[in-house]
Amino acid sequence: MKRYCRSYLVLLIFVAGVCISLSTSAHALTTTHYTLSSTTISSLRIVQLTDLHNSVFGEENSRLIDAVRDQSPDLILLTGDLLNSDEQCTDIATDLIAKLCDIAPVYFSNGNHEIEYKENYGVDIGELYREAGAVVLEKEYQDITVKNQKIRLGGIYGYCLPGKYLETGEADPEETAFLEEFQDTDLPKILMCHMPVCWMINGSLDDWDVDYVFAGHVHGGEVILPFVGGLYGPDLGWLPGKLQGLYSSENGEKTLVLSRGLGTNESIPRFNNIPEVMVVDIQGKG
Repeated sequence: MKRYCRSYLVLLIFVAGVCISLSTSAHALTTTHYTLSSTTISSLRIVQLTDLHNSVFGEENSRLIDAVRDQSPDLILLTGDLLNSDEQCTDIATDLIAKLCDIAPVYFSNGNHEIEYKENYGVDIGELYREAGAVVLEKEYQDITVKNQKIRLGGIYGYCLPGKYLETGEADPEETAFLEEFQDTDLPKILMCHMPVCWMINGSLDDWDVDYVFAGHVHGGEVILPFVGGLYGPDLGWLPGKLQGLYSSENGEKTLVLSRGLGTNESIPRFNNIPEVMVVDIQGKG
């Protein structure tokens, strides 16, 4: 009898743990900090938000907005999938953008859900985001000045394969043309790109002359398994390993910043995967 009671207690503790993790992975909020060194930027704080998927943290996203405001960012980068392509609701995303614009300049690049939303409903989400106050960059860039520092900031939705893949027909000529133009500057280069896979495994981080790439899309692998990493990643399959944090080029001079994001629209729920506000400080060496 005692053995059955112990087994029942263990089962209850396990179920409670699963429920708590599912709840925190949907409703809790954490801030992740990284510091990167630079020879061309003296001081810059960036907050990245990605893959909101119409999630709400507090009334009218008040907890999320407060978390961003507390970081006093110089720039706010939104790297796609703020909404869901199978829901007509756009207010959560546009209201968030409008409030973020009161904190710092907001820049946005498309995710797959913004692309699919237009296909499903015939609405240009980029225009709605512009009206809310964001600068929308899709295969576009701007040379901006932040804290008396000139920076080239761009945005693109796509895989961004290295140029050598043009020979095999795998690379998109429009993407490569944009990236060739984007990298043609002596300014420090920051790129918003929703899709991280080619920057991770196809050599894009080594091939393209981009200092910092900010990406999302893979939601940290949805379920994060201890000592293993993500359970599943789009374009990466099952058990792809770590799907969050920093990735460096072979020479260590370029960095991919991959956020696990804030929400999900997948059939696999987030588990052991607390939604995050990504904060990156870029500081001059020495």
